[in-house]
Amino acid sequence: MSPRVAFVLTQDSGGPVDVTVALAAALVEAGVEVRVFGPEPRRGAERIAGRHEDVVVARKGDVRGARRVRAAVRAWRPDVVHAQDRRAGLVAAGLRRELPVVHTYHGVPDDVTEPWFRGRTGAPPPSAYTRTVLAADAVVARLVARTVVPADAMGAFLRRRLRVPADRVVHLDNAVELPDPAPPSGAVRRLVFVGLLVERKGLRTLLDALAIPGTMPPDATLTVVGDGPERAAAERSATRRELAGRVRFLGFRTDVPRLLREHDALVLPSTMEQQPLVVAEAMAAGKPVLATETGGVADMLGAHARLAAPGDVAGLAAGLRELFAEPDPGRAGRLLAAAARERFAPEVSARRHLALYRRLIPAPASPAPPRRRRPARPG
Repeated sequence: MSPRVAFVLTQDSGGPVDVTVALAAALVEAGVEVRVFGPEPRRGAERIAGRHEDVVVARKGDVRGARRVRAAVRAWRPDVVHAQDRRAGLVAAGLRRELPVVHTYHGVPDDVTEPWFRGRTGAPPPSAYTRTVLAADAVVARLVARTVVPADAMGAFLRRRLRVPADRVVHLDNAVELPDPAPPSGAVRRLVFVGLLVERKGLRTLLDALAIPGTMPPDATLTVVGDGPERAAAERSATRRELAGRVRFLGFRTDVPRLLREHDALVLPSTMEQQPLVVAEAMAAGKPVLATETGGVADMLGAHARLAAPGDVAGLAAGLRELFAEPDPGRAGRLLAAAARERFAPEVSARRHLALYRRLIPAPASPAPPRRRRPARPG
């Protein structure tokens, strides 16, 4: 018998939301009863129509909102609860005495650096506020039945830095809606960057690398998909002579799979990632990926990884020159597309998550055997 699975979200966009929609839809196709509790997703809401309950936790410390979410979940009577973002983990942990609770740990706060994340000696620690957030993350990870990490590097971080018991952490790849493959048929010329425009995504590092003379062929372009606080500074940076007219900013878009298919390669120069969904999407689309060696990115790309050190402008420029000069980028793209379908397809993720849920759900109690009546003694 399939379990009833309640997903909890407190965001309406971003990686945790996209993963939840993809996983929930795949579980429904597998015959599992699913309901998503949270704000309506900005992308993919139609895929969970009729299986979504709009309950909102407006901000940190919204005690009433958290109570409303827990009451709604209880009323639906699930067998397992899966929280998919940081605040959702805090909310769902309040149900732990009643139900098995799973929390996917999608990422660390923005000011956690890769050296500190990896436990390197002498690495500067994050701010006091971030350390407080991480301490709360550690508490949640100890309270819930399991913390899911999409990358082994994050599991090591939880065990080493946050002292989460190893048996409470499980690695499961993200569920990603995968576009049809469209490998480049010629040399790479149309680059695309996709992500929230914040400092850790490294967009200005990419623009600095492209502006180095000799890096960008005359007919090459960059499309920037996403929005955020770094956009204005990035747009100013793109007006430099070497880049003028060759970089376009599209803002937030819901048609990322289509945009990936229309470009030749993805560049993601982040200073910190775990298992970025856009890398899996680009792989599935058959696009070469140039990224930074952070989190689980190298593991995702495998033998076809093109990597630079985070924040290394010269190293990123060298990687870009190699990418532009690659005579047959379509070959690597086809192999990446096959690898993406083996690991990140929603139906694959659904099977693995369902196996976890079933391990955590208590077996129904066996009915007590009927009591045997003693024969009456002869009078």
